[in-house]
Amino acid sequence: MAATSVEASITTDAISIANLTKVYERISGREIVRTYALNGVDLTVRPQEFVSLVGPSGCGKTTVLKVIAGLLGPSTGRVVVNGRPVTGTGTDRGVVFQQPSLLPWRTVRQNIIESLSFAGIPRAQRKPRADKYLELVGLTGFVDHYPGELSGGMQQRVGIARALALEPQVLLMDEPFGALDAITRQHMQAELMRIWSQEKRSVLFVTHSIEEALLLSDRVVVMADGKVRADVDVPIDRPRSRAELINDPAARDLRTRLEELL
Repeated sequence: MAATSVEASITTDAISIANLTKVYERISGREIVRTYALNGVDLTVRPQEFVSLVGPSGCGKTTVLKVIAGLLGPSTGRVVVNGRPVTGTGTDRGVVFQQPSLLPWRTVRQNIIESLSFAGIPRAQRKPRADKYLELVGLTGFVDHYPGELSGGMQQRVGIARALALEPQVLLMDEPFGALDAITRQHMQAELMRIWSQEKRSVLFVTHSIEEALLLSDRVVVMADGKVRADVDVPIDRPRSRAELINDPAARDLRTRLEELL
């Protein structure tokens, strides 16, 4: 029997989400009031693809990410990562949040080793793996520093290295540069593109910035009211620059389209 399109998608996509719903319930008097954080979301991310989720606050972007990460259970629907249904957290998914939440009493290297220990990585592999990914993010000279001795951008690099050190198949990033100043944010975007071009992980990236989404992504998924409003390809050659996004007519048209969707 031939596989259905949904079944084929599940076996080939890095992330496959079908009819995902997340409902919160509360009792008000004699009634049950239901609030839909997600309402019938369908989404796919292909292997080695970089996809951004954009939309206003409260539209469900972070909720989608948390469900994929296994930090939040769905009310209904199906979430599959590399052919396996998501039933909880796992080392096949690395997560980078807006705040790196590093342990202040541990050094940079120790923070990553601690994460690898918690994930069950054999002891002999922890230090070499930590050093490998700290080198990738450009922090070889800071392995023995404590988080309080680092800038915000450097702390976020540690957070990215910590997620990559798990060697996940999928990287989930929830506004990782949202708390940074504009100059540091631009630098970190360039660093992320360099890292992604080397590692080629599948990435789902949450942002409020259309410019950031266009700069980084193969596709931009627009969300509103817990639903996917549009799924837009970004047919701009890599590497990209801000000047290109400003000066290229096709890039300007794409930005205008996304702004209208929001």
